[in-house]
Order: sequence, then C-alpha cells, then structure tokens
Amino acid sequence: MKVLTFAARALALSSLVLTLTAPALRAQDVVVLGELHDNPHHHAEQARRVADLAPRAIVFEMLSAEQAARITPELRGDEARLREVLDWDASGWPDFSMYYPIIAAAPEAAIYGAHVPRDAARAAMTEGAAAVFGAEAARYGLDQPLEAAEQQAREAMQQEAHCNALPPEMLPAMVEMQRLRDAALARATAEALAEQGAPVAVITGNGHARRDWGLWPYLRARMPEVTLFALGQLEEGQAEPSEGAFDALRLSPAAERDDPCAAFR
Repeated sequence: MKVLTFAARALALSSLVLTLTAPALRAQDVVVLGELHDNPHHHAEQARRVADLAPRAIVFEMLSAEQAARITPELRGDEARLREVLDWDASGWPDFSMYYPIIAAAPEAAIYGAHVPRDAARAAMTEGAAAVFGAEAARYGLDQPLEAAEQQAREAMQQEAHCNALPPEMLPAMVEMQRLRDAALARATAEALAEQGAPVAVITGNGHARRDWGLWPYLRARMPEVTLFALGQLEEGQAEPSEGAFDALRLSPAAERDDPCAAFR
C-alpha cells in the first residue's frame, strides 16, 4: 500500500481544488467553504476563494443576524473599528484578523449572520431542534428524524470532538444542537439567495459544510432547485471524511494550538 507524505497528499488534494476555476464556482448557487476555526491557512484560502467568486452575499456561521446588520459600507474598510462594533473579542471565536480578510475580499457582498445564540442551542438539547427552529421547521425538513446510520455517525463524531468525555446519554442532545445550527445556516443562505441572488458564499466549520449532512439537506428541502458546492479543509494528520462528504478537499499544515482535551482531564 502506497503511503503518501504530507507534501504529496497536500499537492494531490490541492490539485483537485485548483481545477475548480472561478467561472465554474460562479455557476453554483451556493459555495460552502469549510474550515477548522482556528487554522489561519483555512481562512486565507476562504478569502482567496471569496475574492475569485465575487459572491452577491456571504453567510457567516460566526455572526448573528443583528451583528451582520451592523456591517455598513463605511465600516468594511476599517478592521479595528469593525472588530469593535461587532464586539468580536467577546464572541469566543478565533482572532478577527483571520476573518476580516474574508469580509474585505468581497466589498460589495451583503453579509448575513447564521449564529445560533447559546440559549437557543441549549434549548435544542432538551426540546429538540425543530421546536426551537420554529414554524418553518417542516419546510426545511428539520421535523424529520435522522436515519439511524447518520444518527450513530454523528453521535460518534460528537464524542470524538469532545475527547470521548461525554456521557453517552448526552450525545443525541448534542446532535440536536448541531442540527439546529445546520438549519440556521440553511435558512440564512436561503434568505441571502432570495434577497441578493446567486452566488452565495458560506463560511462555516467543516461539520456544517458537509454535503451528506450539514446545512445542505435542509437547504435542499427548502429550495430543491438550488445547486451547491462544498469545500472541506483538513490538516496534516487528520483523517479524511467518508466519500461524498465534500465536493473537494484541501489539506493544510496544522494550526498551533494547546491540547484541546486538557480541559476534559
């Protein structure tokens, strides 16, 4: 069995991404650009892709609708002031310097927010995602249970993401919280398409960017005519997802970070 070095794997995966020319991506209604939130290489690629795409709108997982409304044309050229107006430092997301170039890459694009407030996310864990999402849950297919295989896979992914420290009975609730976030991204994307037209770029974590789950099934239920392209971004040493999870993958060096499991010990 041939084992590829990191450099070789990166080149192989990057070549797939490079074949996706800007005109080809512009033919898609929605282009979802995944990330590991704290990896600056991923955000740099997102900014490059957004600049090439010139989208009508950008949907950010990290912003609420209220925050997105604060982004005026006058503020878009002032990184420090925009960071302050968004109260970014209190948000818990990685440094704004990684996200600002994405906003700056498409100065004419409308900005939409899809962030789920913490209290709503917690409510989804006890009441279910559909109940918290509201009256439109059925239009997005959120009222339907997941297939058993997907439910099991998503529970396993949540356990792994939390360093195998969660009690098993908590896992279904964690999946409900993620489904709410998926559907919130789908709703914001649908609004952006209806109000601004295509193409729309979506900036979100890899889990929400996946084609096999994530925002896509909910957006497709609401707008079945829409086309979507999903880019996943991985790090050295990270296991590749199952076939069909993304339309293309990009490999980058790993971000420097503390041990994420230290807090669970």
